[in-house]
Amino acid sequence: MDISSSGLRVLRQIAECGSFTAAAERLGYTQSAVSRQAAALERSTGTTLFERRPDGVRLTPSGLTLLRHAHTVLASLAAAERELAGTVPRTELVRLGAVPSAGAAILPAALAHLAVADPQTTVTTRESTTPSLIRALRAGSLDLAVLTSRPPHRPFDGESPRLHVETVADTELVVAAPSTGEFAGRSRVHVDELVDAAWIASPSSRSEPLLGVWPGLPGRPRVIHSTRDWLTKLQLVAGGFGVTTVPSRLSPVLPPGVSLLRVDGAPPEIRRVLVARLPGHPAPAIATVTRAITSTA
Repeated sequence: MDISSSGLRVLRQIAECGSFTAAAERLGYTQSAVSRQAAALERSTGTTLFERRPDGVRLTPSGLTLLRHAHTVLASLAAAERELAGTVPRTELVRLGAVPSAGAAILPAALAHLAVADPQTTVTTRESTTPSLIRALRAGSLDLAVLTSRPPHRPFDGESPRLHVETVADTELVVAAPSTGEFAGRSRVHVDELVDAAWIASPSSRSEPLLGVWPGLPGRPRVIHSTRDWLTKLQLVAGGFGVTTVPSRLSPVLPPGVSLLRVDGAPPEIRRVLVARLPGHPAPAIATVTRAITSTA
């Protein structure tokens, strides 16, 4: 097989982005250039690497096999480039992804602990949704990811081999409401009272569900404001412009003017926080960062 490093980089970006168009934007290529690279890879390997679907592109089992080897090849090339340039790092780098709620509630304590316990480990972070972080793990552009799941906590994807997953903590979903107005002075609310509420939620897509509205809310929710940013959501709540859902573990970082309400009349909504990585024996630095996250959460 005659496979170029640029072809492997295109493969990795398609795996992470889930589409040829998004991969082209990330790489600074045209969409047709990415399509040509993908076709050349399939010709070189003599097999189908990409499955074209209505919701994007996924790697076939053969594509996933090539992706696992691409991790090793591209990492070795990057190490050679650094060594030849005389820029071999003095610390071990771990690329960590996290869902937004974990960024506020977990990462600061974990990184502070790590700075004292193992200053030779450097961590870079990226915030995104659980589906996007899983794709990044599979593509090899992240080493670890802090994710969330809801019961019955099925595997995150159908790919093989399964991701290695460790439980960090369970947290209850609650409603963040203005401290003044309709719910002032309360610590609980019945789910029926939320039917006509003004909701502040994250935009949804086919692969990423609506976040911020109480799950199973009767009827169609009235979403007034749509934003992915947690700070914006909570400031809108503080201003009296609506309500949103948050994990209860975010209580220490709530802005003034926001109260948390537990919901009656509906089953408890428990969210599990997990740390995930590719299967196999982890590098020492990855194991160190995992311990920092699980021990400080």
